[in-house]
Amino acid sequence: MDADLKALEQKLSHLIALCNELRVENSQLRIDLSSMQSDTALLKANMEKASERVEALIESLPLTDVSA
Repeated sequence: MDADLKALEQKLSHLIALCNELRVENSQLRIDLSSMQSDTALLKANMEKASERVEALIESLPLTDVSA
C-alpha cells in the first residue's frame, strides 16, 4: 500500500511539474504570437505603401504608341 501511494505521489508530482512547464510555455507562445501579429500588420502596411508607390509610378509613365 505504501509503495502504491509513493508511486502515485511521484506521478502526481511529475504531472504538476509538467503542468507548470506547459503554463510557462503557453505564456511565452502567447507573447510570441502577439509579436508576430504586430510584425505581420507592419509588413502588410509596408506592402500596401509599396504597392501604392508602384502604381503611382506606373501611372506616371508616358504612354507610347506600340503599333508603329
